[in-house]
Amino acid sequence: MVRGVNAAAPRGPATLLVVGDSLSAEYGIARGSGWVALLEQRPAKEKIPAQVINASISGDTTSGGRSRLPALLRQHKPTHVLIELGGNDALRGLPLPMTRDNLAAMVKASRDAGAQVLVLGMQVPPNYGRQYGEDFAALFASVAKTGGAALVPFFLEGVANAANAEAMFQSDRIHPVAAAHPVMLGNVWPVLAPLLR
Repeated sequence: MVRGVNAAAPRGPATLLVVGDSLSAEYGIARGSGWVALLEQRPAKEKIPAQVINASISGDTTSGGRSRLPALLRQHKPTHVLIELGGNDALRGLPLPMTRDNLAAMVKASRDAGAQVLVLGMQVPPNYGRQYGEDFAALFASVAKTGGAALVPFFLEGVANAANAEAMFQSDRIHPVAAAHPVMLGNVWPVLAPLLR
């Protein structure tokens, strides 16, 4: 009998659907060097049968992801959904309650479709103001907890706050260089792997 998140893993290969923005869409770096491409190789190393579908679009917001998700769930029938959105909401100054509602709706839709969900948390630079920064970071944890999803607290841990942070980003100071993507995967994999086993 299936009992939510702790149920036995489904038989057959896992299908991982990544719904993200430019951080997941290999913006400004060579194809095949982004964290999602690197993720495709990890399950095989751990002898976990899985396929990865990257449905990320540069510039996407939580509103865009929310509107795209139902068709993606129907098409791919994922066992796991990784949500990497919210950064562009902050860049555009969109209201935090809207970002929270969109992420919560995506988590619920994914769970309702039978998928386990992993939310990749984001943070904003200090120039956004301390209160906004704290509230923005907190909304990811809140959505994950309320929706029964797993959480990576800060997707860019070890990149945005690295000692050599400037070297980890392209000239726009927004998009990580290829060398940062293994670090990003290193933040995701320890949280994702238990969901696959």
